[in-house]
Amino acid sequence: MIVRAPLLHRLDARDRALFVRWVLDELAPARTARGWRVLTHTGGFRASIAAVLVPYFLGAPVLSGAAFTAGLALLLSHLVVQLVKRRVLRARPGLRVDTAVYVHTPDQFSFPSGHSCAVMSVAFAYAAAFPALAVPLVSVSTLVGFSRVRLGVHYPGDVVAGQAIAMLTVLGLRSLGV
Repeated sequence: MIVRAPLLHRLDARDRALFVRWVLDELAPARTARGWRVLTHTGGFRASIAAVLVPYFLGAPVLSGAAFTAGLALLLSHLVVQLVKRRVLRARPGLRVDTAVYVHTPDQFSFPSGHSCAVMSVAFAYAAAFPALAVPLVSVSTLVGFSRVRLGVHYPGDVVAGQAIAMLTVLGLRSLGV
């Protein structure tokens, strides 16, 4: 009789296997790591806040409205991410897998990815308001999420969860007319 591991254990094992396959190799050229670091910072605190405040204060009314939605989505989704992180307590890959970490990690918890959530909440809010920009905005935010895996600070599942929280937050706000 074959005993199957519980679903969460199987998902965690697959997540770790993908992480090991996608994380930067320690022999990767320095410019490669530098490129992924530049990309990952577009999902950081400063860039996300700037992507909301600059259009809000300098934009036309339609852009300011989209920026307001983006800012509210950023705030609410970040609160959800922090609540989930403090409940799940999933250790970052660098603490569980023998691999290099290429950027500073703000805390020890991995699930879900705050960077991925932040950049997706802003990008998805603008994409919903300006559909012609949806593909480039969502594509760049997806790459930012992937950069978190490449740089050794998140598992792929952390990134997907963070991005899902962001999209659900934006969709919820839009359904409320925000």
